[in-house]
Amino acid sequence: MDVKPVIVGVDGSKDSGRALKWAADYAQHVGAPLQAVITWDVSTLYGDTFSGTWDSTAVEQKHREVADKIVGEALGDGAQVDVRVEKGNASEVLVRDSDEAQLIVVGSRGFGGFKGMLLGSVSQHLVTHARCPVTVLQHEKVKK
Repeated sequence: MDVKPVIVGVDGSKDSGRALKWAADYAQHVGAPLQAVITWDVSTLYGDTFSGTWDSTAVEQKHREVADKIVGEALGDGAQVDVRVEKGNASEVLVRDSDEAQLIVVGSRGFGGFKGMLLGSVSQHLVTHARCPVTVLQHEKVKK
């Protein structure tokens, strides 16, 4: 019997690095494979009105570099994690992935623009639509 993976959404933010560390510890504890997923979407990168062309290979490569960097920073070299770069909206990709996951893990907020919000749009969408349990790691407050 295959063990369902623990899937963590990453975007290069500090919160996604914290989520990745937590997910790696959890996956090791339960003996599950770990997948880190980073997504990209034209409307996310350029807005809904973008009508030009772009090099999707270059965009995917840049996102892979971001994912590899956050994995290296959070887990060190040689970490046992499958890194996936997916074209699509992060919320939709992770909800789709929840069909095959035992757990989805995300940080409470990524790089979104509303800093006062407790949950970002992806984490809020996941807790209401995912078809597996979701863990959202709270944003770490900076001590003054």
